[in-house]
Amino acid sequence: MKNAFLICAGLAACGAVSAAPVTYNIDPDHTYPSFEADHMGLSVWRGKLNKTTGKATLDKAAGRGTVEVMIDLASIDFGHDKLKASYKGKFAGFAKGAPTRVAGELTLHGVTKPLALKINSFKCIPHPLFKRELCGADAVGTFKRDEFGLDAGKAFGFKMEVNLRIQVEALRPE
Repeated sequence: MKNAFLICAGLAACGAVSAAPVTYNIDPDHTYPSFEADHMGLSVWRGKLNKTTGKATLDKAAGRGTVEVMIDLASIDFGHDKLKASYKGKFAGFAKGAPTRVAGELTLHGVTKPLALKINSFKCIPHPLFKRELCGADAVGTFKRDEFGLDAGKAFGFKMEVNLRIQVEALRPE
């Protein structure tokens, strides 16, 4: 079963010095979407999503851009493959040409709600091998799964907060 999970992670999208928008391809080997969820107040279950593709577009001069990451939920390392979600967003809060957050909406279990991602770090460098711009980011956000109709365990004291973390790299095409 292949489900797609579109998530806007403040991910790797830094633009070039030019004023025109630049599109970057997500590097699936250096992108790490993960999540954390409570298990009865006893432990934190962590899951990693292993297969990602996507792109990010950024116009540094105009202070705007978009990002989409496709995640195959069948690649989840968590043991629950019935999950399906999508997220789309826009870069926001630009400082010195780089976004500091992503404003978007998460659709999970047929319910759509706003979800902001904070970009903890964002940096672009020349790739040492490919000689093209490479950008990376670390982003985080939190949502309550019961607001999306996923309340299993709530009656037993499970916390409903889910922490979403994304570490991502994206390379400017030739």
